[in-house]
Amino acid sequence: MLQKIRIHLADDHQILIDGIRTLLHTLPDFEVVGFSLNGDTIFNEVTENKADILILDINMPKKDGIEVIKEFAEKGFPCKIIVLSSYDDLRIIKEVMKLGSSGYLTKKCAGENIVEAIQAVSRGEEYFCKSVREKIFSTVTKDNVKLIKNESAVSSILTDRELEIITLISLEYSGKEISDQLFISVNTVETHRKNIMKKLDAKNSISLVKYAIKNKLIKS
Repeated sequence: MLQKIRIHLADDHQILIDGIRTLLHTLPDFEVVGFSLNGDTIFNEVTENKADILILDINMPKKDGIEVIKEFAEKGFPCKIIVLSSYDDLRIIKEVMKLGSSGYLTKKCAGENIVEAIQAVSRGEEYFCKSVREKIFSTVTKDNVKLIKNESAVSSILTDRELEIITLISLEYSGKEISDQLFISVNTVETHRKNIMKKLDAKNSISLVKYAIKNKLIKS
């Protein structure tokens, strides 16, 4: 029997906690082991209940979400953190990811994406809901004249995230630059690159550029 993913919920609205808890309780792989209505005691609570993942609202009384993440960074992370917020402000996203969070969801997309987010973060990946990910990518590439702004670009082979990575590689962003701009680790970038190379049976970066041009991701 596989071990369940242990989850702690932190939000100042009991109704939201109850809603997420009800959703997660219907899934056999998850176990909600605790919840917090303020930020003061979260570190001690997740340490005691041995949560694997903390779902954390930014707007918490007594100690807000950013202060909580800073406390975790100073004391050592007892679990991974997915931030749940009403905001998609890139400054906030950048700050919480730099401090050590593993994911970011807006409350608008929480019901649709929270299960996927927990699964991804539990595998060691960073996770952003689609609207946040698209906003980050759009901000990174908005001034690049070689980018073809094709919002409907799809691929039967590559995921949306892989399309973003291959586009940035083809626009001559380094792995470190992609990491910094998309708020993901260099290891994650490299994993995506390897997966893309394997899917496309590509031998080198030139093959990736050719694919990007052929599929109208960038201009030749």
